Amino acid sequence: MTTEVIEHPLTLEVYGFSGVALDKDYAGMAFQLSGKMWNLLKPLGIKNKGRNIWVYEDGDQVFAGVELDQIAPTQSGLEHKTISLPRYAYYKHVGPYGLIAHAGGKMQDEIKLNGYVQALPYIEIYGHWVNDESQLETELISAIR
Repeated sequence: MTTEVIEHPLTLEVYGFSGVALDKDYAGMAFQLSGKMWNLLKPLGIKNKGRNIWVYEDGDQVFAGVELDQIAPTQSGLEHKTISLPRYAYYKHVGPYGLIAHAGGKMQDEIKLNGYVQALPYIEIYGHWVNDESQLETELISAIR
C-alpha cells in the first residue's frame, strides 16, 4: 500500500446533507444521509457526477453528498459544502467496501511513518458501482499537518 502526499490544493463542491453520528456510527449516519440525498436528487432530475462523497469532521459530524453538474435549485433543501485542502494524503482502495476501514487504518499508519499528522476532514469518495466487488474503487483522502 502506498499513500501519496499531495502538495497541491484540492477543492470539492459537494451538495447533500449533514448529521451527527450517534454512538459513533459513522457509516450508519452516512448511509442514512446518502439515502435522503438520492431520494431528493433522482425525482428532481438534478444532474450529478454520481459518486457518493462522505466527509467526516470534528464533533462526530458526517456529511454525505455528491458533486453536481448543474446548480442545485434553491428550494431543493440540499446543503452546500466547500472542502479545501492545501495538502493531503491520498490512497485509492480497490476492493470490497468491507475492507475500507482496514485500508484507512493502514493509510493512517503510513501518514505517521512519513512524519505527518492526520487531521480532519477525512473523505471517502465512492466510485461508480460494479458487480465485481474486487473492482470497486474508493478514494481515501485525509487532511494532514
